[in-house]
Amino acid sequence: MTYTIGLLHPGSMGCAFGAQLRAGGHTVLWCPDGRSNATRHRAKQAGLEPGTLPELVSRSDVLLTLCPPAAAEDVAAQVAQQGVLDTSRIYVEANAVAPPRVQRIADRLAPMPVIDAAVVGSPPVGGKTPTLYLSGPSKQADRIVELFARTDVRTHVLGDSIGQASALKLAYSSYQKVSRVLAAVAYGAAESYGVADELLVIAAKRTRSYLLETDYIPKTAARAWRWGPELEDAAALLADAGLPDSLMHAAASTLARWDGKRDERLDVAEALEALRGERDLDGPS
Repeated sequence: MTYTIGLLHPGSMGCAFGAQLRAGGHTVLWCPDGRSNATRHRAKQAGLEPGTLPELVSRSDVLLTLCPPAAAEDVAAQVAQQGVLDTSRIYVEANAVAPPRVQRIADRLAPMPVIDAAVVGSPPVGGKTPTLYLSGPSKQADRIVELFARTDVRTHVLGDSIGQASALKLAYSSYQKVSRVLAAVAYGAAESYGVADELLVIAAKRTRSYLLETDYIPKTAARAWRWGPELEDAAALLADAGLPDSLMHAAASTLARWDGKRDERLDVAEALEALRGERDLDGPS
């Protein structure tokens, strides 16, 4: 079965998804109003059909939004203003936004069913195969799985709750992106003191991601009392090298949540509960 997909608003990832869907036999629409020449060129290369936003919304079986996260709610509001909020089409919110924002989008677009989605991986070009994680109403999620069946985009349904896909994406990207930033400032500090090559030798001895080592979380908690001051000294090193030191201060502040757990034997659940800290009426402290 083929579908008509309205793609809002295609950047490099969106155009790559659009090209995959076109190759799968589907019609892909997009709205060029207010878009850059670079976006127009990408959309043309991907074989996307231009049209107005009302045309896109009214003709589409599926509305797929892949836009800058900050614009996600504005895009949903623009769709809502078209007044075609029925159950015959599906809105796929595939941006890296927090679960409460996805829920607000779902509430705004009701009764149109909304699927919470998250892309993990590079754009599907040159043989790359990102995964599109899905959560939300099972009937509609199954239709999205069918939509991408003949493409290089892999799909994985997490469950029927809005927010699961977004939570997974942000949990993963928070580690991946911040670790990239940390790598940059660490290398910059070592380079300032002429020891960058030696730093890379040390780093090359590790072949496993820290994210896989959940059993180390309690050990981190138990050692936080001495790691925190060390990171404050690391902040001073970065400042001396003319590099941003705010990440080190933030990490030291996070470790301070575990100050009372010095050398304690905790399990992962206990360590995480201590990390969450005291809660007040406004939410996490």
